[in-house]
Amino acid sequence: MKISELEKRTGINAHTLRYYEKSGLLKASMRSVNNYRIYSEDDLITALFIKRCKECGFSLAQTAALLAIKHDKSLHVCAEAKSITESKLQEISQQIEQLQQMEGTLTELQAYCCGGQESAEFCTIISTLEAGK
Repeated sequence: MKISELEKRTGINAHTLRYYEKSGLLKASMRSVNNYRIYSEDDLITALFIKRCKECGFSLAQTAALLAIKHDKSLHVCAEAKSITESKLQEISQQIEQLQQMEGTLTELQAYCCGGQESAEFCTIISTLEAGK
C-alpha cells in the first residue's frame, strides 16, 4: 500500500509517517519503480503500534525501545517493557504534581482578585506576581 492508504488505515497523516520513517521507527517495506514508498500489512501493524505508544505518552526513544522488544521478543524479557512503562508513569505522576501546584497557585491568585473594573494598579494578581510570592 502507498503512504496515502497507510494514512487512511491508521489515521496518521503522511507527514507524520515520513517523520517516523526518518526517525527510524517505521520503514517502508519497499519502493516502487517510481520510488513511492510501499508499505506491507506488517508496516501497518507497526504504524498502529507507534500510534498507540504515542497515545500512551511514550517518547520517540521509549517507543523505539518498545518496538525493539516487539520485533525481537525472544531476545527480550517483560521486565524491559515494564521498566519503560513504569518510567513513563513516574514522569506523568511528576507532571500531575506540578500541574496541581500550578492549579493551587492560580486558584489563590484568582481568589484574591476582585476582577472588577478598577485600575490594575491595585490588582492583587499583578502585585503578587511582581513580588514573586
